[in-house]
Amino acid sequence: MGGVPYRKGGKMKYFKKITGGVSAPSSRVYLSPLNPADLEIYTKWLNDREISDKLGDGCLMINLETERKWLEDALKNGDHSYAIILNESDELLGNIGLFEIKQMYGTATLGLFIGEAENRGKGYGTEALKLLVGYAFDVLNLRNIMLCVYDFNKNAYKSYIKVGFKEMGKRRKAYYLNNKYHDIIYMDITREDWYNE
Repeated sequence: MGGVPYRKGGKMKYFKKITGGVSAPSSRVYLSPLNPADLEIYTKWLNDREISDKLGDGCLMINLETERKWLEDALKNGDHSYAIILNESDELLGNIGLFEIKQMYGTATLGLFIGEAENRGKGYGTEALKLLVGYAFDVLNLRNIMLCVYDFNKNAYKSYIKVGFKEMGKRRKAYYLNNKYHDIIYMDITREDWYNE
């Protein structure tokens, strides 16, 4: 893992922190530490209802200041939040991260999104998932990674299954969106699941 920083106009913009390896040998993406210069694009994406509704954040007010604070806190706390970057062009595709990390128990919660509509459904999220899950088990020594997905988000659900996540339960009719209640599906993957794949 690791690599040479991407330079744009002589400035380092992205760093190849997590790259293809054993878990994702032919990955088209790499994961980079977040760059505060991407504040405006993240704010734009998080106000896109196509994204925010699937993250459960459709009712939140996201402006430059709230996003700046989130980015600053993530950078200050050393959270495992990463930019998803396309290898071929160093284009920013989205964001992925581990949250609520409890090192004592070896657990964490995972979340991700792909920003532009034309980049969704191309498998970039699945590749980013493989990179981060592999890193979480191989480097961070985690034992269990959990996530949740809403029942209407079929593409994300398929992606999680493809990577090895298993459904562990539902919270029925617990998410309200567009005059309809939806189930929240909880999924997880363990070290044993990952290494037996």
